[in-house]
Amino acid sequence: MNNDKLISTLNDLIQISKDGEKGFQACAEDAQERYVNYRELFMERAQSCAQTVLDLQDLVQRLGGEPSKHSTIGGTLHRQWINLKSAITGKDDEAILSECERGEEAAVHAYRKALAEDLPNEIRLIIERQYQDVLLNHDKVRALRYRAQERKAA
Repeated sequence: MNNDKLISTLNDLIQISKDGEKGFQACAEDAQERYVNYRELFMERAQSCAQTVLDLQDLVQRLGGEPSKHSTIGGTLHRQWINLKSAITGKDDEAILSECERGEEAAVHAYRKALAEDLPNEIRLIIERQYQDVLLNHDKVRALRYRAQERKAA
């Protein structure tokens, strides 16, 4: 993989990770008061995404590139959708969790795409570790959504 392609791949991951950071922050703000543990989890996940961004930006700089400093347009639209849906549904936790899960599915896809590339071993190890964190985020949000559905049905 040439250096420019590698930098582009890493910048794509920076953008999706920024989406995750901002998305988790939005979900934390919208989580209902009675589910304070959701807020804590979302803020923890937002901080994890922020650290991922810093790590990726450092890699891009070490490769001589200019690291991305913004999220994706799709991520911005997704957060606006979360805010709109939350306003319409009265900040229903199940709806918030569904949208949060959708955002994490985009991150899973982006990391799988990056891992399909011919990455240098050192960078592959970093991306694989981050991918495991993305999967953890996705699985936690999915489990919370299932619990919210069960509470709603009861």
